[in-house]
Amino acid sequence: MNEIALAADFAIIVVVATVVGLIARQTGQPTIIAYILTGLILGPVMFDIVTEDALVENMAELGLGFLLFLLGMKMRFDDIREILRPIVNIAVWQTILQTALALAVAWALGFDPTEIIIIALATVFGATPIIVKILTDKDEITSLPGKIDVGVLIVQDIYLVVVLALLGADSLGNPTEIAQTLGVIAVMMTFIGLFSIASSRYLLPQLFRRVADNKDVFLIVAIAWAFLFIAISEQFDLSLEVGAFLAGISIAQLPYSKELEDRITPITDFFILVFFASIGLQLEAGELLAYWREAVIASIVLMVGNFWIMFSLINREDFSVETSFLGSINMIQVSEFSLVVGSLAVAQDFIDNDVLGYLSLMALLTMSVSTYIISYNHAIYARVQPWFERFESDDKEDVDLSVYENHAIAIGYDEITEGALPMLEEKYGEVVIIDRQTDHIETLEEEGRYEYIYGDFRHGEIRKEANLKNASFVLSSTVQSEVNKALLEEVNDDATVFVEAERIDDARELYDRGADYVIMSTYLTAAKLSEYVEQYFDDRTSLEKSFERDIARIEREEPVDIEAERQKRTGGDDDD
Repeated sequence: MNEIALAADFAIIVVVATVVGLIARQTGQPTIIAYILTGLILGPVMFDIVTEDALVENMAELGLGFLLFLLGMKMRFDDIREILRPIVNIAVWQTILQTALALAVAWALGFDPTEIIIIALATVFGATPIIVKILTDKDEITSLPGKIDVGVLIVQDIYLVVVLALLGADSLGNPTEIAQTLGVIAVMMTFIGLFSIASSRYLLPQLFRRVADNKDVFLIVAIAWAFLFIAISEQFDLSLEVGAFLAGISIAQLPYSKELEDRITPITDFFILVFFASIGLQLEAGELLAYWREAVIASIVLMVGNFWIMFSLINREDFSVETSFLGSINMIQVSEFSLVVGSLAVAQDFIDNDVLGYLSLMALLTMSVSTYIISYNHAIYARVQPWFERFESDDKEDVDLSVYENHAIAIGYDEITEGALPMLEEKYGEVVIIDRQTDHIETLEEEGRYEYIYGDFRHGEIRKEANLKNASFVLSSTVQSEVNKALLEEVNDDATVFVEAERIDDARELYDRGADYVIMSTYLTAAKLSEYVEQYFDDRTSLEKSFERDIARIEREEPVDIEAERQKRTGGDDDD
């Protein structure tokens, strides 16, 4: 009966979170806020329907592990290599200054010394999942402000893992114990980190190359890798979050990481639903509102203060005023990780639930406001630009970090695309190939001539990585209609698009959706076969000569002139 009750509680959490999540999506709010509200609705704050039982607690712990695993998978060092030095400068000083500001605000609001330290540690982080999600949806994650924010978040995430490991320690009674604990954490994290980096270079590429073609095994191996690091971390008396984070970092450096990130995200979303709902379940109405005035004051002061700290640091590194403004206004919120730190601090009896309620209220307020601010960051800058021009200088010049732009994309690496690649490279300068066959990726890696992305084109992260919206030419050699439809829905209206279809009906629909040319390989093969049969009956000698010419052309590997073929079919009309 007890097991049935546990399952019913869990089902109620999922159903209510789904409903609240749909409402949040309609109002433009992040789903994390919906999950916290779910816990508040079902817990003592409102209806007191569900309690935090063993099942919810275990699922919440898994959610935290998956969240840190996914966080590690987003840490691709190549993404910020070009601006690594200024990012480190910004991130280190940002951490110091925002911690100092948080300490001053908590002290001014009258919290005791231990609470002040926990609050300061908890409120220094940016909301990585929210910032990355909104900037990705706006196609600004690869812009210079986006790169700066991601770089700062990476440094913050490393800091977060250290804080989580510190809070998970058995004893922190005095400064000596804290120093010893930090030393042990540093040594253990360094050891596991070196193993993570070494495995990403020498072990994981071979392992994932063998299993990547099997989607189910591919995902299972990735999850097993995370649990391996979790087990290693626990052997070294570190928290599971440390192991999960380092496991994610090792996978992030692989060409398969984007595909895995897309497949891990839905699982992570499910588990973190339970985690953030569990935080709401811990609170009572009195605890949530115990410091509501202080939470409002702190939210306003920290949002304004965090903006000016980030703006000053970015502007000091000689980035343009616009880049400094956009990079700063994206990072003003108190992160959901404040609740992660707060819940661990409650579990270790460093703070009580009143302070966790204070952190929860601040996170809800600042994340709600900042979601709209990030969404309209360019419009806000346009309004305030005249005032901020006083910070502009002729010496400030942004680095060009455009990854792909006005380029060609080939979906699939086969005979059709391979023959066209040299001409596309000559015409557009850069060609990006998207393919999910490991042997094709190995070939492209060995040749080193073209850029490539491993993954399924149907995944949004893969399309964003290839910068589909800014491509000038797209050639798809797949006959999967859903892939080609997704391509035509998202591609730039000015781009030229060649796609492939098996049936006449599919070809007509693709033309209706805007395709410039539809390759009908099966139709052309049937037409050629009919021609061969007719020639056989009319003139066997002529058939043999035609066949020999075709074989000779294949042996010479003559590239197909797509432009010439298009002009033949359109009567030489150059107007797309």
